[in-house]
Amino acid sequence: MSEASPRGTYLVISEALRKGIEEGEISGPLPSEADLTRSHGVARNTIRRALKVLEAEGSVESVPGIGWRTAQGGDRRSLAERMTDMIAEDSLTIGDTYPSEAKLCERFGASRTAVRRVLAHMEATGVLATVHGKGRTVCALPTSAGRS
Repeated sequence: MSEASPRGTYLVISEALRKGIEEGEISGPLPSEADLTRSHGVARNTIRRALKVLEAEGSVESVPGIGWRTAQGGDRRSLAERMTDMIAEDSLTIGDTYPSEAKLCERFGASRTAVRRVLAHMEATGVLATVHGKGRTVCALPTSAGRS
């Protein structure tokens, strides 16, 4: 990148990578951090920040010994869509307990940070509510196949 971005260079790079993943140009393992550093003309730290953004939203995951790869193989739905769709898939109804963060991380292969962001969004949109001593419960059923 030859000029500074008003949005933050790492965000511009994360958008470019996200677009490549969504359009199917990038699948499986991502180029190495060194290759991404060279192709974008930025420092490795900038690449790592961009990858962390994508990891938090569930688009990519870090695999020890392999590097970064697109998350969940063939499932193109975002983590938010998968977590919302889980309500219908598991036949949860209003008042039912939603799974714990640990169980969600295990089920979706996502980081706790990514899961917490989606849970916060689900609470903000009224799909889930936190009940002291009981955990999170379903308080509204999502519409349009889990997209809110």
